[in-house]
Amino acid sequence: MTRVLVVDDDPMVRTGLSMILGGAPDLELVGEATNGQEAIDGVRRFSPDVVLMDIRMPVRDGLSAATEILAAAVRPRVIMLTTFDADEMVHRALRAGADGFLLKDTPPERIVESIRAVSRGEPTLSPTVTARLIAAVTEAPDPGGSAARATARRRLEALTAREREVALAIGGGASNADIAGTLFMSVATVKSHVTSILAKTGAESRLQVAVLVRDAEL
Repeated sequence: MTRVLVVDDDPMVRTGLSMILGGAPDLELVGEATNGQEAIDGVRRFSPDVVLMDIRMPVRDGLSAATEILAAAVRPRVIMLTTFDADEMVHRALRAGADGFLLKDTPPERIVESIRAVSRGEPTLSPTVTARLIAAVTEAPDPGGSAARATARRRLEALTAREREVALAIGGGASNADIAGTLFMSVATVKSHVTSILAKTGAESRLQVAVLVRDAEL
């Protein structure tokens, strides 16, 4: 059973998510919160496996709450909820280690699938959403651009030629199946490469790998 904490200041959104979770026999809604501070308190109180959290909320926004939650030694997976108003807050959430993003109008079955995947350590979004999100949040100029580029390239230098190809494909929003077909390897081999890439670059998710590739301007 995957324990889920829902965080959103809109009661209608919380109600909708609660109904969606109630229809999945392997997901359990353990609590609700209306702002980032309540989310932090809820994580301590309920010990959820996954937190579904809106980015924009009063009192304390989802970004600062997620950053604190993700910095803990033992922490839940965090999926950020967004209206695809991709801006600097979303970019910072990616860098903080958010495990995934969901649009608020995502179909119920996709929300359930995403929670299950994230709980398994697989923060995978559909290629289209991933590509749009990563492209959108990295279009704005980065004040530390040259330093970030140098750091990103240095972290990617540890990869083998094949791992680099996989990393570049991730940066383009490709799924494991897409990468397997394009690079003529099995999905199991792709997963093995992804695991190695995460270990060598210090990234916590494939989303962070994608941002790393974008920062490196490859």
